[in-house]
Amino acid sequence: MIFSRRTLLLSGLTAAAAGAMPRVAWAAAGTSRRLVFVIQRGAADGLSIVAPTGDPAFAAARGALAGDSAGGAKLGGLFTLHPALGGAATLYGAKQAHFAHAVATAYRDRSHFDGQNVLEGGGSRPYERADGWIGRLLTLLPESERDALAVAPAVPLALRGDAPVATYAPSRLPQADADLIARLTALYEGDTLLHPLWESAVRTQELASDIGGNDGRNGADLGTLAASLMTPVDGARVMMVETGGWDTHSGQRGRLNAQLRGLDQLVGALRTGLGAAWSDTLVIVATEFGRTVAVNGTGGTDHGTGSVAMFFGGGLAQGGQVSADWPGLAPAARLDGRDLRPTRSLESVIAAAVAHHYALDPARVTKTLYPDA
Repeated sequence: MIFSRRTLLLSGLTAAAAGAMPRVAWAAAGTSRRLVFVIQRGAADGLSIVAPTGDPAFAAARGALAGDSAGGAKLGGLFTLHPALGGAATLYGAKQAHFAHAVATAYRDRSHFDGQNVLEGGGSRPYERADGWIGRLLTLLPESERDALAVAPAVPLALRGDAPVATYAPSRLPQADADLIARLTALYEGDTLLHPLWESAVRTQELASDIGGNDGRNGADLGTLAASLMTPVDGARVMMVETGGWDTHSGQRGRLNAQLRGLDQLVGALRTGLGAAWSDTLVIVATEFGRTVAVNGTGGTDHGTGSVAMFFGGGLAQGGQVSADWPGLAPAARLDGRDLRPTRSLESVIAAAVAHHYALDPARVTKTLYPDA
């Protein structure tokens, strides 16, 4: 567990209070803008998430998975959104969702660990960097706007850097009862150092409760938790949320449907929980690489290359659009004869969205987030 400098003193409180203590507490932050990065660990199938149903080669190329888009929202003449993303479809109609298709990082060797390292670190090859693209982004923001949090047991690579970062993970200790909290509150009442820290800790615990989950299937709870930690004046302003379970080598139809339903609930609960702050929030959803065009013998797909990145929020530059330099799915158009060929870098798409969100110079943002590009 890594704490910000503002929470180090909490470790000196009594062990008996541990069950009542949250993992983080913040000082006041001075911005209404918020950034949430949701990572899809396992390589999400962008061809099912935003299906290119208007591509003449789509039905034959996808085989048994071609019908997964039935009932989904039409996104222009070429694409159809997966039907499990009903809330995302509503946001798209309100110009609060943007889907960037046929994108990928610079990585091409299809290893989950290496691919995630490149996605988070923002390097041109695995293990090139010890810091992450969000960690570097924090250096572009005023100190009052750098309050960053990972909903994870430890700080992920994407958030590592010079700026302090906190983590939150639901406590496995028994929840302290109200009587113990009241007694400890009274105990620290006269302590000028510990009293404000204790009050902040109790407040954060009340906001966070004991909900959570990061498997993509507890989406509503996870979104509610994330919003509760970002809504207060002294809450987080930058957050990373980890979701797993996107590696659909077999039985993809049912598994991906559940994953996407959870993601849709996460984004919906985040929007509801943030309320008016949603208009100043950018949510980025991205995965390490995509999956093969063709279905394998077990009803799944294997590791691929190009995929889709999703952006949600109230002030998107390309809200209500699917942006893509579409390469086509015919066998001759595929990368290595098997994968969706990426035609844009994921790094450039993320940098552009971040620059717009924070009203920063795009060239400076790109150079800071992706110095090796």
